[in-house]
Amino acid sequence: MNGHSRRSFLRLGGVTTAGALIPAYAADTETTPRASIDPFVPLRHRWRDVTAGSGFDATAEPYRIRLARLGARAAGYRDAMAAADASLWPDLAFPSLGATPARLRTMARAYALPGTGLTGDANLAAAVADGLDHYRRRVYAAGADEVGNWWYWRIGTPKNLLDAALLIGPHLTDRQSAALREAVDHFLPECRLDDYSGTSTGANRVDLCVVTLLRAVLGSDPAKAALAVSALSPVFPYVSEGDGFYRDGSFVQHTTVPYQGTYGASLLSGLATLFAVLRGSPWEITDPNRQVVFDSVERTFAPIVHDGFCMDLVSGRAIGRQPYGDHERGRAIASAILLLGETASAAERSRWQGMVKGWALRNTHRPMLEAAENDDLGFHARLAAVLDDDAVPAADEPAGHRLLAMSARAAHRGPGWCAGLSMASHRIGHYEHGNGENLRGWHTGSGMLYWWADGHGDQYSDSFWTTVDPYRLPGTTVSTRRLADGAGEAWGDTCPPGRWVGGATDGVHATVGQHLNGFESTLEAFKSWFFLDDAVVCLGAGITGEDGVPVETVVDNRRTDALLTVDEGKGWAHLEGHGGYVLPCGTRLRTLREERTGGPDLALGEVRTGSPAPALGEVRIGGPAPAAGKEGAGGPNPTLGEVRTGGPDQVTRSYVTLWFDHGVDPVSAGYVYLLLPGASLAETRARAADPGWARVLVNTARQQGVRVPSLGITAVTFWNDGTVDDLAASAPCAVLVRERGDGTATLTVSDPRRDLSELTVTWSRPVTEVVHGHPLLASATTGVRLTLTFGRLAGRGGASNTVTVRLG
Repeated sequence: MNGHSRRSFLRLGGVTTAGALIPAYAADTETTPRASIDPFVPLRHRWRDVTAGSGFDATAEPYRIRLARLGARAAGYRDAMAAADASLWPDLAFPSLGATPARLRTMARAYALPGTGLTGDANLAAAVADGLDHYRRRVYAAGADEVGNWWYWRIGTPKNLLDAALLIGPHLTDRQSAALREAVDHFLPECRLDDYSGTSTGANRVDLCVVTLLRAVLGSDPAKAALAVSALSPVFPYVSEGDGFYRDGSFVQHTTVPYQGTYGASLLSGLATLFAVLRGSPWEITDPNRQVVFDSVERTFAPIVHDGFCMDLVSGRAIGRQPYGDHERGRAIASAILLLGETASAAERSRWQGMVKGWALRNTHRPMLEAAENDDLGFHARLAAVLDDDAVPAADEPAGHRLLAMSARAAHRGPGWCAGLSMASHRIGHYEHGNGENLRGWHTGSGMLYWWADGHGDQYSDSFWTTVDPYRLPGTTVSTRRLADGAGEAWGDTCPPGRWVGGATDGVHATVGQHLNGFESTLEAFKSWFFLDDAVVCLGAGITGEDGVPVETVVDNRRTDALLTVDEGKGWAHLEGHGGYVLPCGTRLRTLREERTGGPDLALGEVRTGSPAPALGEVRIGGPAPAAGKEGAGGPNPTLGEVRTGGPDQVTRSYVTLWFDHGVDPVSAGYVYLLLPGASLAETRARAADPGWARVLVNTARQQGVRVPSLGITAVTFWNDGTVDDLAASAPCAVLVRERGDGTATLTVSDPRRDLSELTVTWSRPVTEVVHGHPLLASATTGVRLTLTFGRLAGRGGASNTVTVRLG
């Protein structure tokens, strides 16, 4: 690996420490005297049951064939082992930090699980033991240097090696066990758990604690077990900065990256495993702050899971790892939730089972139960039980809005559709790259608006990230300045200076804004989204840049070959089977239909063929357009390049792109459009013919606001203090007013900049009384107009604050 020899991995010292004998599962019975006095014996049983799988009939399908395949794979690994001075398997390059330990664990599971044809096979267990010792001597030994990614040495490799060692029990000799424990102690000394910082926070800390517990169980070491539990305590409390859980539902890893999708799922799975394994033992996790983890299921994870897949906007650099990775991450979250339910309250468990059941039933693109056969037998068994239980009703998607202000993310659900918004701020990076991944995700934080209508749960799943134009992500406003692969600092350290990022929500509707500073660009823009029942009103203002290249706002970029109809004269466009777009200000809409090719070596659509979509102002229903490689209606497309057919691992996908061209170095440009997810052609035409449905009150770099009379909504993004129609604010803030039709109204305000010691909002409407106040409401004056003064909002983390009043 990386040209390093065996010598560079090893500086060996003597191994003299004796280790405890780990009984095999066949010999571990609760009737033996040792089992009655050694608390580690039931932990070994529980570890196997929780992690390798239990609760299923090994003779029933699909378990029978899965277990048989596991046995066959393990037998193949055993037969192909050829211990040499370097790699344990000839087909694996030395030192194989990932694959070799994983193969040994596979073999150990075939030994420990029923129905594999190798269950309890002493020869297989001996092969695992020999393999563990071989790998420990040649790669993973006390005295070896960490080379490459630290994660393999402290988490990935020891976890697999220790897991395998526990599963084969006494087939690992005292000497081998002691040497392995010594190696783990070398790479993961106890001091790594002293300080909650760096690479020992959040999901990483949980993984380190899992490894520490496995090390304790292997050596029957009570002190190590106690350390594994006590070192979890910093993970549980809410945080206000850095890695961890936030009160608004955000979860952050790597300091600046929203990460429910991978690190968060790993953390939840790790904690669910530890809770289950340690339950009833002397080391049961009883920290009172562990309730934060249980609360996170509905507060942190459920909002970003839609019909069983996890939105890519919280998966950092992992978004392009493989097609349908969002569905895989959704299953990982579902699996962790069902396991966590085993140690939760009955009420929580019931709600969670209904929620996961709903996800599984609605996910038709990658059916969850079928896919779980290849993930985890234990998860499959738990999910199958829930699906077969008529007493567990499937929960519907929860309508409404969740604004995760501390991570610059939002999720909105309306009837038959869902949307997610990804932004960047002074505390959240534009994008994360690292380990060679996500090298062209530059603009994912520039206001990328994901949305899914019925039947389109795979919109961003099916090779989207390997084929999409990285300069034209939906919803974004970007400078078309060329960027290098992996531009900017790695690991999410790409935060812009803008502080006004967030908004206000009453839980049903929302106003969300982003003061956008372009990534490695002079671009500045003020973007607002108003999330409604069946539409998103999108405003942009103050769009200015000096990069010497065009600036574009991408209305949408759909992975589809659906028919596109455009009527610019009447201000609308419609994409068949997807939805509609209303363009009330007559801004010139540019369109392009193209085929784009990408693959593992061509991340984010490096190769493509292109063709223009309907000509400007023309009404035409989609279909193939003229010759490939021509410019679209918006003029030169800066990413048009050489057309190649690609190799066998490459894929081609169709795209329809709609955008506004603000020109080269624009000054205070703007845009207005309505997104209508799932709307029919007739519904799109009707909405365009009703300009009063959503009235733009203001669209400047000082304020942006809309009024929707039919919903009783007035919403304003106050980038600065000022007055917009009948609303006034004394400082930058977000305000959402909703007249409810029963004589009451709610006013919701927030401080997205998180710096206000006082805020006064005035609504020029007659109000007779404040029905429900807020703890930070310092004063309220009613009468011909309403004046509300709030105290220190700076400490609220950008959260929404709602007051209910009675109208006069």
